[in-house]
Amino acid sequence: MFFFFLARPAFCWGFFAHKLINQYAVYLLPPEMMVLYKPSLEFITEHAVDPDKRRYAVTEEGPRHYIDLDHYRPWDSIPWQYNRAVEKYTDDSLQKHGIGPWWVQTMMSRLTRAFSEKDKFRIIKLSAELGHYVADLHVPLHAHSNHNGQYTNQLGIHGFWESRIPELLAEKEFDFIIGKAGYINSTAALIWSAARQSAASADTVLSLERELSLAFRPDQKYSFELRNGTVVRQYSTAFSRAYHDQLNGMVERRMRQSIQAIASLWYTAWVNAGQPDLSAIASKSFTEDELKEWDELNAPLPLNPIKGRSCSN
Repeated sequence: MFFFFLARPAFCWGFFAHKLINQYAVYLLPPEMMVLYKPSLEFITEHAVDPDKRRYAVTEEGPRHYIDLDHYRPWDSIPWQYNRAVEKYTDDSLQKHGIGPWWVQTMMSRLTRAFSEKDKFRIIKLSAELGHYVADLHVPLHAHSNHNGQYTNQLGIHGFWESRIPELLAEKEFDFIIGKAGYINSTAALIWSAARQSAASADTVLSLERELSLAFRPDQKYSFELRNGTVVRQYSTAFSRAYHDQLNGMVERRMRQSIQAIASLWYTAWVNAGQPDLSAIASKSFTEDELKEWDELNAPLPLNPIKGRSCSN
């Protein structure tokens, strides 16, 4: 048995939370969509993390997961259309500080087109990945340049908020009975609102952890726990629960809002495509090339570092 200090990759929202969010989003869809999404639930759940896996190979992938809204003032001055934003800030600057909200709009256009063309593979693939990007923008530290507490001596807080707490509490204590998907009049308005809410909460996420740490000795703040045959040093259950209480359920609320937003965006893309009959393609099998694409992303994670910004640095 080996001992490691937080010896696991830090993925945005964590693999566990991303999969859970996509899973519950499927449950909010109407019967006309469930005919395709329910049989594809395993795919949509498992491939919720594909965008994070892609960050090991594609440099351009990283900026799609976040936006440093503290870099911009006032927020109302940020153009919602990417081409206008490029004219105002330049593409290099946008890529440096993240393009999350603009990328969600691009993914929505692609998903709507896939529905129009009744392309089962692309519908399922884009739905899974759109869910990832939308969920990321509901994380406060995905909307702030101090994304892992690197400027305030709080390294590890990113994974603490979005991985440790959901893994500890989500399935046992969080309430994911939400309602049904609804039509979204403006994708841009929805996702920019979510990003702004995240940015507005970032200081609270950081300050409450810093204050709570003063009340816990290091041996109380951290503990050694067995994970998949490996003992890892991570935030203790006591400290995690205390932080969750201090946040007044913020992690649970943002997960619920992610689920609602994702389901509603899937539904909106389907409606905007003319509400095609999905039963006609539900039983269609994926081609060998399509399955190969899935398999490539399911391969063991490489040992080389993530290209661009990581949630752990």
